[in-house]
Amino acid sequence: MAKQKQADFSQGSGEVLSTSGKVIRGICSLIMILYSCITIFVLVVTVMDSLKAKGDLVTNFVGLPKAVSFSSYASVLIDGDFLLYFKNSLVLTVCGTVGCILLSSMAAYGIARYQFKGKSLLTGYFMVGMMVPVQVSILPLFIILRNLGLLNKLSGLILVYISGISMSCLIFQKFFRTIPAALEESARLDGCSDLRLFFKIILPITKPVIFTMALITAIGQWNDFYMPMVLLGNKNVTTLTLAIYRYVGQFTKYMSESMAAVVITLIPIIIIYFVFSSQIVEGLTGGAVKG
Repeated sequence: MAKQKQADFSQGSGEVLSTSGKVIRGICSLIMILYSCITIFVLVVTVMDSLKAKGDLVTNFVGLPKAVSFSSYASVLIDGDFLLYFKNSLVLTVCGTVGCILLSSMAAYGIARYQFKGKSLLTGYFMVGMMVPVQVSILPLFIILRNLGLLNKLSGLILVYISGISMSCLIFQKFFRTIPAALEESARLDGCSDLRLFFKIILPITKPVIFTMALITAIGQWNDFYMPMVLLGNKNVTTLTLAIYRYVGQFTKYMSESMAAVVITLIPIIIIYFVFSSQIVEGLTGGAVKG
């Protein structure tokens, strides 16, 4: 009876792991658990150190704060022009993410639904774009932005972020191919134009994927350090990542300001994730099932 139940369970799950497979899965699970514990530990220590007084941090780096102090946050927000850097990063992330999602979804819909010469070549171009590291293209981008007068300007970096549509375009393209063509044909019979069809029917259906790709794109742009470091040299357009890098050198003796800056930088991403977590999970699971 026990063997029969075990056989039924194996058939129901659709997967029977060998001994080596179980060992590999156990090792992978152990690595992920260890990585999660290290990440949580570093995050907790960062938050605790940001709440410590300057003298307390030197003698008590890992332990709990003797007295909670928000002087580090005040120093960062008031004395360090951190609100300006926060605004710059917010403008870059919002504009770059919205532009990237809009452009990639429209391009993906065109590739998925229309027939034209060079369609396969365009898809291959996006795939190659995912393989080429950003360091390879940074010099041409620098020269182009300098010739256009967009170097050391937020608008120039926004255009660079919007142009990074390779991964989003491929994911949207795969999802659009799962939408029944009869839905679009019915809308066209009712007199719906292609543009209205895309914005009124296709995009609402794609909402879970949009949320997922928007979060992935926003996190990448919010945490980006390399591009702002190369393309933004003016203090007035400094981003949060550049500001933290400079704070580490400026507050080497008192690291609580640097910790406070890191915590402030993490807050928007954490809020966005918890607010839209259900849509993100729906987008990931929906793409897995339909793909």
